[in-house]
Amino acid sequence: MKRIAVLTSGGDAPGMNAAIRAVVRTGLDKGWEVFGVRHGYTGLIRGDFIPMGARDVGGIIQRGGTVLGSARCPEFKTEEGRLKALNQLQEQNVSGLIVIGGNGSQTGAHMLSQMGFPVVGVASTIDNDLYGSEITIGVDTALNIALEAIDRLKVTASSHQRAFLVEVMGRDCGYLALMAGIAGGAEAVVIPEVETDPETIATELRAAYERGKAHALVVVAEGARYNAEGLARYFQKHQERLGFELRVTVLGHVQRGGAPGAFDRLLATRLGTAAIEYLSWGEHGLLVGLLKGEVTATPLAEVVANKKLPDLHLLELARVLAK
Repeated sequence: MKRIAVLTSGGDAPGMNAAIRAVVRTGLDKGWEVFGVRHGYTGLIRGDFIPMGARDVGGIIQRGGTVLGSARCPEFKTEEGRLKALNQLQEQNVSGLIVIGGNGSQTGAHMLSQMGFPVVGVASTIDNDLYGSEITIGVDTALNIALEAIDRLKVTASSHQRAFLVEVMGRDCGYLALMAGIAGGAEAVVIPEVETDPETIATELRAAYERGKAHALVVVAEGARYNAEGLARYFQKHQERLGFELRVTVLGHVQRGGAPGAFDRLLATRLGTAAIEYLSWGEHGLLVGLLKGEVTATPLAEVVANKKLPDLHLLELARVLAK
């Protein structure tokens, strides 16, 4: 009987539990033993393994977050920490590991793979900045949460003729901000990938006011040089030139919470199942993701060596639509 383990690492994402469920039940279907590792790479180093059966993952597909827990683990970045993790896997007679997470998590998976241990990654991060998957687990739900907040803010903004600076998550990737800006009908979008002069934002807000708009909305990525608070400070002494009163809303970690939507549940299920299949075929050192609508695998070496950028043509589309 083959014994495998699964862990979640880095920032939690809606749909991680659906992926855990798929890994466990598909593994059990093959007659394997499946163990969960609690608290990511920290738990791997400490040997925090728990056996997982079909009932252990019952009723978790609709839950946000991760039932296995997650944690940042600076120790795993050291060779000593990785050797401890490898020793724990060997002591537990685990012959394969599935890592559900984003960039940092898959970098760790690649390091472990380079040490000769069979690892398959599952693409999961709300930032959608992971090379090897056009969309990752959690993105769709996080985007819809941001969009719901934007829709609500536009109602109060119109009532008071205000402009809102809405900051969304995404670390140094502007995907969420760009998509939320287009879908939410923003007057401007600020992302890290393109340097934006605050004066340009001021001009766009003033122009919206002069066109007779009842409100204005700027969606800002948290990793931009001028985030929402930075822009608010810049405009603080001269808000009257914007035409609108200015308010700031930082969505923050509210985007990570809540039940995953149908798309993320299905994506997580497909990717978790595929990760087991690749291990069963003896293929590892891979990231399982979605490309052109198909579940595919990309070598972890390529994943960690490349940076995925959002389609910057969409930034021009956002500008055109903000009339």
